[in-house]
Amino acid sequence: MKKLKMSLILNILITTLVSLGSIFMFTGFRFMPSNASLDSSKIEMFKYFTVDSNILVGIISLILLIYEIKVLNKKISSIPNFIYVLKLIGTSAVTLTFLVTATFLVPQYGVYNLYSNTNLFFHLIVPLLAILSYILFEKHDNKNKYAFLGIIPMFFYSIYYTLMILINLDNGGLTYKYDFYGFLQGNINNIFIVIPAIYLIMYFISLVIIVLNRKMSVK
Repeated sequence: MKKLKMSLILNILITTLVSLGSIFMFTGFRFMPSNASLDSSKIEMFKYFTVDSNILVGIISLILLIYEIKVLNKKISSIPNFIYVLKLIGTSAVTLTFLVTATFLVPQYGVYNLYSNTNLFFHLIVPLLAILSYILFEKHDNKNKYAFLGIIPMFFYSIYYTLMILINLDNGGLTYKYDFYGFLQGNINNIFIVIPAIYLIMYFISLVIIVLNRKMSVK
């Protein structure tokens, strides 16, 4: 029961921070002085996988905490396994966001820009909370085959990202406006390398999270 309560607390924090971060970004509100990179407001904010992945894990965490409250109130005896599988998918997505920010984007844009204002929530705090809650406190019937499901968010996002790039080519060349993450490094042909590589990375992220959940989950 203690494990369930810890998961509930972390999921409340995730849901709260995602809600606040989404409102702040949508309205353009900043609580820290910065010229934050990879930052947009209103509808344009949804073009970022960072935003989409955080909102996804926020929604899934909200669903999970509702079930956790029902268990604590003895309205149900257990949480359906597919809810935890959904949490795996959301956690894998924000873990990718966390890793790409730390290893690829920070060297380009700087630590402060990538970890200020809403970026502090979406690039760092929410991913870490999601990882901790899933690995330590959300033990379930976890199987390696679920790792393929972790690719789903990036699969749909890559379709959008690719279409935006291809539709908006400038005389056959890429524009920063649509390759805003800079993954293709000015070469359209890199899309055939980058996207499969990201799928593979997503699979291994999900697999590692599954294994850690089995080995490290609090008894």
